[in-house]
Amino acid sequence: MDPVMIGEALSLGMFVAIIGVLLLGFPVAFTLPGVALVFAGVGWLFGAFDPSNLSSLAPRYLGIMLNEVLVAVPLFIFMGMMLERSGIAEQLLVTMGRLFGRLRGGLGLSVIVVGALLAASTGIVGATVVTMGLLSLPAMLRAKYDPRLASGVICASGTLGQIIPPSTILIFMGDMLGGMNAQVQMEKGNFAPQVVSVGNLFAGAFIPGLLLVLVYMAFVLWKAMRDPASCPALVSTDAERAGLRRDVLVTMLPTLALIVAVLGSILAGIATPTESASVGAVGAMALAALRGRFNWPNLRSVMEATATTTSMIFVILIGASVFSLVFRMLGGDKLVAEFITGLPGEKIGAIVFVMALMFVLGFILDTFEIIFVIIPITAPVLLMMDVDPVWLGVIVAVNLQTSFLTPPFGFSLFYLRSVAPASVTTGDIYRGAMPFVALQILVIAILIAFPGMVTWLPSVLYD
Repeated sequence: MDPVMIGEALSLGMFVAIIGVLLLGFPVAFTLPGVALVFAGVGWLFGAFDPSNLSSLAPRYLGIMLNEVLVAVPLFIFMGMMLERSGIAEQLLVTMGRLFGRLRGGLGLSVIVVGALLAASTGIVGATVVTMGLLSLPAMLRAKYDPRLASGVICASGTLGQIIPPSTILIFMGDMLGGMNAQVQMEKGNFAPQVVSVGNLFAGAFIPGLLLVLVYMAFVLWKAMRDPASCPALVSTDAERAGLRRDVLVTMLPTLALIVAVLGSILAGIATPTESASVGAVGAMALAALRGRFNWPNLRSVMEATATTTSMIFVILIGASVFSLVFRMLGGDKLVAEFITGLPGEKIGAIVFVMALMFVLGFILDTFEIIFVIIPITAPVLLMMDVDPVWLGVIVAVNLQTSFLTPPFGFSLFYLRSVAPASVTTGDIYRGAMPFVALQILVIAILIAFPGMVTWLPSVLYD
């Protein structure tokens, strides 16, 4: 048989096999390289794979270890973990609840605002959802909120850290797309391509992140008008609201100062993401010290959590490198390129297909697993079709945000289930998340129809 056809058949079979093995419950970090090596061995037996190609993995791993941009990942994770231990989230939730509580849907609005602020200062989805679930969900249930609406608001607000900078997803996307875009432009004869950096993606994600927040708030206000019983207002006395303005300032100013120091320095071009992440880590420790929470037990706990999370991400990245190499050497990348370029609708059709594929995979895979596997396969094809790399990175990040909310493996749903009272059923949590999944799809459609919402701010800041 033709080795080319065998290789293409094996590449497709490898993709299906990985999905099947993951559904059996095997760890993704070992499933990706394990299945890939098995299919590489089969391809070698049929003359469709040269095992000497695996020697290129060593310099690839060395490049990952020497990449200064990726140093920002553990630093931002440390910053988020430290802020979560400092108690800022609890203070924000209490203060925002007092501020908006008198409005119908006010508690829901306060959760969304706090979720946005925590996303811009921590970006840790799990910690945000658990914290808001512990503090806000009981308060919302006592206020007679619909459990489904309360659950959906908390889960969706907690996932804003995936799109609002500083997002670890955007850091990896910026690094990957920067290299891919440079390679694609050189293949097209452009030897001075525009640089695509993490800062570009942070700037591009700023307006879509705000759009998501506004869409969530609009939905809660619509629910308040259409079904007032689902999100009633709180009854509070003047004594309970005494000193509210001062409390809002005291609570908001430190958080906003940290956000401006970290994001402002990146967007203004003053510091690189790694440098600003260092500033953020020191700032988080300073805020924790001001609140009396900076001590050795907390510091040790934060460092252990940071090491665990960072190790998990990079082990997945290393395993995905084996998968993408074997897939490409078997000829799978050419097969994917032919399929995507042959879709009806040309560029738009290709984008819709890739977005739909990532959305479906979000039901069973984590965000990092999807970007490490799918982006190396599909992004070069889309970039060759003149898709803007910054726009592509941001729209993928918005799409991947839905993976935290889609059952059966939506991590935000699991996080909330772990802290929700027994009166809130798993079905309530699932059904509560569905409207917000639809809202995220709506935002994706808006960004496809109006790409300038992503590309305008990077062009103003960096061109």
